[in-house]
Amino acid sequence: MFPIPENTDFLLADAEKENLYLNLIGQINKDFNLANEGIDFPMSITPEELKIQLHEKVYRMIQYKFAEYLNLLYIIDVPENEIKKLDGSDLVILAEQVSFLILKREWQKVWFRKNY
Repeated sequence: MFPIPENTDFLLADAEKENLYLNLIGQINKDFNLANEGIDFPMSITPEELKIQLHEKVYRMIQYKFAEYLNLLYIIDVPENEIKKLDGSDLVILAEQVSFLILKREWQKVWFRKNY
């Protein structure tokens, strides 16, 4: 059964533990490029740096490219009901929460591909 991570740090630790971290980076790069939001995380990026850079990218998209941000969420297939639950009053916190939802969905894709 899919292990639902509590937060970004646990998710990235699980990905490393299951030797799927590189697959996760590849999936993130692929989906961002499908959404025409060129991002190219190197395979050598650390989990902490990935977390920071993804947060910054999402934050900039919410602020300056909102239509593209919505398209990205659609392409990645982040559940709409989870997005609607978030409080958008603080953009920094919102971007962090959305980054976690993106990572969670990407992790789910990678995990299911390996296990099924």
